[in-house]
Amino acid sequence: MSRVHNPVRRWLASIVAAAVVAVGLIAAEPSPPAAQAAACTGTSGVTVVVDYGPLGGGVQVGCALGDPATGLAAIQGAGFTVAGTQRWGLAFVCRINGQPTAATEPCINTPPASAYWSYWHASGSGAAWTYSTLGAGSYDPAPGSVEGWSFGAGAAPSITAP
Repeated sequence: MSRVHNPVRRWLASIVAAAVVAVGLIAAEPSPPAAQAAACTGTSGVTVVVDYGPLGGGVQVGCALGDPATGLAAIQGAGFTVAGTQRWGLAFVCRINGQPTAATEPCINTPPASAYWSYWHASGSGAAWTYSTLGAGSYDPAPGSVEGWSFGAGAAPSITAP
């Protein structure tokens, strides 16, 4: 009887040991850099400006530390949540931090040209805003640059790039 249980015990012990090692590897995986609720300093990351305009909430600034690969990674890395449309997913950003609300904009297809999140770039602090010709999922912002998001009819963020 003990011979039957020993192989089973060894098998169970090896499964438990493998699980412990796997958990240890997951726990040791480095986490992405934390967001800062202010502009980045120098080339420490990409500054993100979100201008809520007529939605209320003013202008919020965050920092995505490091070198985010896309504009979407930058806005998310700066601590903002984004939601896309049902039709296009995150290829078309429809909400930032829950704005506009689902009661105002259902985010099924693209919102109207008078009420959408426009996407902007500035090469650094004090630089002029330039309307993005690429979607946020395709654009690769450089560390030290500024990403801008403005709600409305396509106007640039209301503040100078910080």
